[in-house]
Amino acid sequence: MNMRYAVIIPDGAPDEPVGELGNRTPLEAGRLPNINWVAGHGRTGTATHVPTNMPPGSDIAIMSLIGYNPRKNYNGRAPIEAAGQKIKLGPKEWVFRANLVSIIDGKMVDYSAGHISSQEAKVLIKLLAEKSAGKGVKFYPGVSYRHLAVFADGKFNKLRSTPPHDIIGQSVQKYRLKGKDAEPLRELMDLAAELFENHEINEVRRQLNESPATNIWLWGQGQRTELEQFSNRFGLKGALIAGTDLIKGLARLVGWEVIDVAGATGYLDTDYKAKGRAAVKALRQYDLVTVHVEAPDEAGHTGDAKAKLAALEAIDKHIVGPVLEELRKNKQWRILICPDHPTPVRLRTHVAKPVPFAMAGKGITGVLADNFTEANAEAADLHIEQGWELMEYFLKA
Repeated sequence: MNMRYAVIIPDGAPDEPVGELGNRTPLEAGRLPNINWVAGHGRTGTATHVPTNMPPGSDIAIMSLIGYNPRKNYNGRAPIEAAGQKIKLGPKEWVFRANLVSIIDGKMVDYSAGHISSQEAKVLIKLLAEKSAGKGVKFYPGVSYRHLAVFADGKFNKLRSTPPHDIIGQSVQKYRLKGKDAEPLRELMDLAAELFENHEINEVRRQLNESPATNIWLWGQGQRTELEQFSNRFGLKGALIAGTDLIKGLARLVGWEVIDVAGATGYLDTDYKAKGRAAVKALRQYDLVTVHVEAPDEAGHTGDAKAKLAALEAIDKHIVGPVLEELRKNKQWRILICPDHPTPVRLRTHVAKPVPFAMAGKGITGVLADNFTEANAEAADLHIEQGWELMEYFLKA
């Protein structure tokens, strides 16, 4: 049998020491026997997936992690998510991420409108689409708060936008869209605020003490993105298991099969067991299987250290454990565990710092047999400054 490869991405996992965890990071405090086995029986180090002067988003970081140089290939977050939704963009079209958010008294209170349900969100997005007909925009509902807006034409090259999760608790006024052609977009956001203010969905959410979806927030704009096929680049047939359109979009752009898993929500309530089962099955059909889990990142954004710890332990038990067991049935296998970027619970947003990784399997040996932690990875002897080179190292070292 050919070599089998597994890649596990615990999104946003690295952190700082947290007081309520005994001044340990979630990786240090967690019960992670399977992840620690990989670190102890293989090789650890760090990789820098966010190039200097680029924003530390999962779009850029995971593009790097799967082997593509963001400086050469990145063209905005929203075009990647469009690929995830199988939206074919025309050559002149621009696509924006349209978050449903909670803005109260002029401040960004919640970047996800309380992780509004997809059913509620669809009603609001449909209403906005109806009321904005004729303005040259189409809306595409996504999962929970994550949606897309496609504009038939525009000159948005120099438009400046800000991710809403980067401005939690701050006044939104100075972060509103700026640049040429920004005014029609700001008017669209104002229209959404007017339509949503007294909508029955929000009235009910307020009664339940849930964050209302007060606005849409447009950001992450770009035009059509194309990437070299992974099979041409590395000669391997790949598959992905994930709960978010962003990661699915990257997979589709590089030619991986996207395996949809019921219960994969892209949030803390994702079905870890189902993802693990799907990964085990996929390893019997594909050369390389990647599993992405958004939950640690979401816990970081909400500042919940215990939720982040629980998410990492669930990944270890229900995904890494079964994947390792399946891989060991083969003589030739390798596994890589690597986050995309840190999302410290203290900061509640992404930071552009190197991330720890661990890999094990045939032909991989290390010099530091210890647990998978930020400190141990930093103390190791392998530090990949161009993070997009990590994938080739993992596959061919």
